[in-house]
Amino acid sequence: MTLVHLDTDIGGDIDDLCALAMLLRWPSVTLAGVTTNLDLGGKRAGYARYVLATAGRADVPVAAGADVDAHLDRYRVRAGLPDEVAYWPEPIPPHPTPLDDALDLLEASIHQGALILAIGAFTNLALLEERSPGILRQARLAMMGGYVFPVRAGYPPWGNDMDWNMQIDVAASKLVLERADPLLVPLTVTVETALRRAHLPALRRAGPMGELLARQAEAHAAEYDNERLLGQVYPNLPDDLINFQHDPLTCAIALGWNEGVRIETLPLTFTIEDGWLHERVDAKGKPVRIVTAVDGPRFSKFWVEMVTLRYGPDPPGDALDAMP
Repeated sequence: MTLVHLDTDIGGDIDDLCALAMLLRWPSVTLAGVTTNLDLGGKRAGYARYVLATAGRADVPVAAGADVDAHLDRYRVRAGLPDEVAYWPEPIPPHPTPLDDALDLLEASIHQGALILAIGAFTNLALLEERSPGILRQARLAMMGGYVFPVRAGYPPWGNDMDWNMQIDVAASKLVLERADPLLVPLTVTVETALRRAHLPALRRAGPMGELLARQAEAHAAEYDNERLLGQVYPNLPDDLINFQHDPLTCAIALGWNEGVRIETLPLTFTIEDGWLHERVDAKGKPVRIVTAVDGPRFSKFWVEMVTLRYGPDPPGDALDAMP
């Protein structure tokens, strides 16, 4: 059994919801807690609690972490929330908690040896390190983010500026990269995954959680039109692309999913230049484990099978077992 702590900005891009839904169906995972970042008066924490209750897991502790307005000086932009009426089946009450509650929950998970899955801004992790220097060195941490190599041909030619998690709070990202020993799952491989319109029928048949996923997928498709703007433009993407599965891929690789996955240890340096964080390969840099290749279509199929309960054997062992 793998103990997992999810640190998430759920309530924005729907891949956070997709990741949480997958973790709730993963046979060998026990959720130690969920903390939110980029929160807005506890709204994201309220969304997390709603999802957990939908899955019958209201027992999982949830705490609202770094708040956008309380820490506005840290952030590149003020991250808002999409239309609640379109994305959620009913009004969701916020769940505000003191910041220290979130940091306490996160620190307790680290001390318990939980796998920390960071799939939003890294502000909570940085604030915890500032409060308890050295704590991140103990953390078994996987981070969705990073930009070392360019995106492969046939996918959107996005640059470093599109790496939301790393770039929304660059000071926090740099601190965490310097103080922790993370596994990075960068944007340049997560863009090879896809949530597709073809997945929606199976989701709609998968109970309340599947219905919520399908509802949010349709709302996302209507808001962003990725089918026309991306899927039908770049040859390696499916024509019916709704969204990328950045966060679910990160969680799955950290938990041992390894089809087509290549993980390399590279010496990286971290610098902030003109307000942007840059990670570069440098012989004098810090050794960092980074995912450099995946089989995106296989993962996309795996995710659908998992969240619709069609995945049979237990997933493979934890990919971070060898980490300090």
